Order: sequence, then C-alpha cells, then structure tokens
Amino acid sequence: MALALVVRAADFADLAGYGLFGGLSFRAYLRRVAVQLRALAGHGVEVHLRVLDPADYEEYCEALGFDPGGAAARVAYAADPELAGEPFVYAGQRLAVLLPELVDDHRARVRISIAMAALLAAVGEGPPGERRLVAVLRHAVEVRSAVAAGAGDGLHLLTVRCHGPEDGEELTSATDLLVEGGRSGTGGRDGEAFCVTLAAGLAAGGAGAVVLHGDPAVPGGQVVRGWALHAGRLRPMTVREVLDELADDVGRGLPFPPAAVPGPGFPLPVSPGRQDGGEPLD
Repeated sequence: MALALVVRAADFADLAGYGLFGGLSFRAYLRRVAVQLRALAGHGVEVHLRVLDPADYEEYCEALGFDPGGAAARVAYAADPELAGEPFVYAGQRLAVLLPELVDDHRARVRISIAMAALLAAVGEGPPGERRLVAVLRHAVEVRSAVAAGAGDGLHLLTVRCHGPEDGEELTSATDLLVEGGRSGTGGRDGEAFCVTLAAGLAAGGAGAVVLHGDPAVPGGQVVRGWALHAGRLRPMTVREVLDELADDVGRGLPFPPAAVPGPGFPLPVSPGRQDGGEPLD
C-alpha cells in the first residue's frame, strides 16, 4: 500500500484548501496518520511512503488532469511509478523519528531526479547513450568505493559539486560514508544521489570537485581531501587546492570544518576512455 504524507504545517495549510483533510488540524491529521500506520503494520501490510509536497502534487495533478481535491489524485500520486529509487518502507517508527527520515528521503529523491535528468541529457540517446550511461554510472560507484577504501575506518562525509550540461546548472550532493573494517555500505538514498550526481558531472565534462571530510572523532583533527573534476576526469587536489575549495564553500555559506587538516587527494580509478562497441565516454 502507498501513502503520501504531509510533513510540514505550512504544506498542510497549502493543501487544506483542496479539502483533502476534512477540516482536521495538522496535529489531528498527524494523530490519525499514526493510528493508520500502526493499524496497517499490525495487519502485516507493507506501507510505502512519500512526502506530499504541495508544488509537486499540484504540478502532477495538472499534468495528468486530476482534481487535486479528489481521492484518486492522492492515491495515484502516492503510488507514482516515476518516483526515483526504491520505495521508502514504513518500519514501525514513531512519527517523531519517521517524519525527519521521510524528509531526508524526499530531498535525496529530488537530487536523484535532477541529476538523472542532467545525466540523460549528457549521455545522449540511442544505444550509444545507453552504453555510456551504464559506463559512467559504474565508474561513479567505483569512485565512491575507492574513496571509502582510502578513507580509513570512521564516519566520513563525502560531497560532490559539479555542473550539468544545461546552462551550467550546478548539481550538489552529500552522503555519509561509514567505513568499518575497511568496508562501507551503500549509503542508502544519499549514496545513490551522490553517485548519480557525480555521474552527471563526469558525463557533462564540466568543472567541479569531490571532497572527503574525514571523521572528526579521529585523533589529530579532521582530515579533508579533495579531487578536482574537469573534462570528465577526477584528479587528486593538492593541499593548497583543498584549502581553496574549503574557502569557496565558506563563500557559498557553508561552515569551515572545525580542526580541519587539509590533505592531498589520493589516486582514484581512471575513467575508461572507451565503452563496449568502441564508443568514447567523453
């Protein structure tokens, strides 16, 4: 079963004008949602959730000719097969835990959708484009794995900033990188968003950067390393370049990492120059 939930009071107020909630207050709506979720889970029903975002919902209804106030619109929106990635499955969390998790999932899905659109535009159409798409996504996953292997154990933060093919659109993504015993997990939805965003930057051939913020709990300070993205390739940054990148982040409104220790990037897998069938990747 699929449900779309409102997670913010302001969004609830925007959508209430369509008569979706039968005069309920936001607090009463959340209480009803909690009861409904517990009842469904108690009966063994797997519930897939997504955020009911007003702007996206209205655009969806307009595109498909739905009445935004009708039950059919909400049902169709909740189960939209075009939603990026695997479904968010309710696991019995309290709403205080569930809603922030659902918001994070929603944000990652938006990043995936935007980056995938840029990636598809960059690789082109037809069989050559399909082969290039597979190759560049595979390479992005290899890069993430190589960074994890060189990061050392701990909880790190991995970010990417790059440009898509249309009007220099900047794409950004970030994912936690938990490394234990030299191994890391997939990173969930954020890990997927990171790989798709990096793949878009690689395919578009624009400028950008990948930055690894080391675990701040490790003795000796938080080691920060970086790689410059240019013309579809990643190369290790120097310490000076890492410092410049951190300074640029501050200029974009991000805080300077406390006790940061800039370090050079280490070698990463080289993007293959050719793909199956001899098609060039860039």
